[in-house]
Formats: sequence, C-alpha cells, structure tokens
Amino acid sequence: MDPLTSEPQTAISRRPIFHVRGLTKVYGMGEAEVHALAGVDLDLYAGELAVLLGPSGSGKTTLLNNLGGLDVPTAGELRYRDFDLTTATEADLTRYRRDSVGFVFQFYNLIPSLTARENVALITEIARDPMPPETALQMVNLGARLDHFPAQLSGGEQQRVAIARAIAKRPEILLCDEPTGALDVRTGIVVLEAIERVNRELGTLTVIITHNAVMAGMADRVIHFSDGRVHHEHRNATRDPASSLNW
Repeated sequence: MDPLTSEPQTAISRRPIFHVRGLTKVYGMGEAEVHALAGVDLDLYAGELAVLLGPSGSGKTTLLNNLGGLDVPTAGELRYRDFDLTTATEADLTRYRRDSVGFVFQFYNLIPSLTARENVALITEIARDPMPPETALQMVNLGARLDHFPAQLSGGEQQRVAIARAIAKRPEILLCDEPTGALDVRTGIVVLEAIERVNRELGTLTVIITHNAVMAGMADRVIHFSDGRVHHEHRNATRDPASSLNW
C-alpha cells in the first residue's frame, strides 16, 4: 500500500497515525543553539482530537510543523503510518502535505479578491478527492455566505472559511496553530465548535494548539508541553480513541 494513501476514516483505529519517539529539533549552532524539541515521545490516533498546551517556546508549534511536513527534525523517529517523515524527499513531503494534511493558522490568509467559495475552490481544484466547496462551507455553517468576499465577513467567519478550505480536500490530518488567537472568546468558541464538528463527522485526526480552555474540555486528550518535551497529558472521560472504539 502507498504509505501516503489515506486509509478509510470511518472508524477510530488502535494503530497510531503518528508514531513519535525521541524527536529532537535544534536550531542554530554553538552558543546560539536552541533545542526547540528535546526528545518528544507521542502517539496520535485516527479520529482523535488532541490539544497541545504549554507556554510560548515549549515546542508546540515546532512539533506541529514537523507533523505537517513543513519542517524536518534533527533527530528521532517520526512516522506517518508506514511513511518515515524524517527521511522523506521534498517531493514526498509536498505530496504528503497536499494529499493528507490540512492546515489552519492564526491568520486566515484568504485572497481578498475571491469569494468564500472561490477561496475554498483553490484547494479543491488540485486535491485528489475533494468535496465540493459548497459542502465544506456548509460544514462550518457558512452555506449562506458562499459568495461573500473576505471583507464582507467577520473575523470568525473568515477563519471558518479557512477551516473549510483546509478540510475540502478530505485530509486525514488537520493541524491547527492558535486558530482562535486573533478572535474574541465568544467568536473563538464558534470556530472551535466548527473544528470539533469536522473532527466528529469526517473522523479527521485533529491536533490543535490553543490557549482556549473550552477547547481543552472538548478534546479527547490534552497534551502539556514544557521545555521541548511532553510534560504530562490527560484524557477526557467521554472519548478515548486509543483504547476504545465507542465514544
């Protein structure tokens, strides 16, 4: 089987999507050397919604970038199913990002001259098995705003367009770096509810960096980072994809 071909997302698997052991990322050299990751051990599972918490500089974004193939580790083991991300070629990483991973960042990065539908269509036109842009926008409750331009949308609506754009290619993995960081608390909750709906309905492994306490309560697992390592983690009682197939 092609390791970059996603398996069906209809059931939560006991086999991890990501297997991470001793993951290290070092920037700079000599006295300027910074250990952004200092030996991360972690497994992430299909259908799981995981939240990464920790102070600035604790390694959360570096880990997310490594999981998404935006950066490569200095040392350690990082596998996406049977695909070794530490030794992948740039061409393989590009295909991995295109086919398997959806990204949502703090800033929406929408094209101002395109409507919501057209911004999402930018992804669906190059994806392997996309959903219609209209379907993706309906999933985030923007079915009535298809033909609005970003300037006609609130910040929360623009972020939901960005989520629709990320999920329209049906990725197996959704990585979100502070998706509510530019929003007020109430609007942020609406955005997080949209992400949770995507996780539940599509079975997408969802990993979120957030400081929003509401998201921690909605997650399957909360993973606390400190000094480039997993300090501790806990699971919420309602969902446990690593050990149970019913939640």
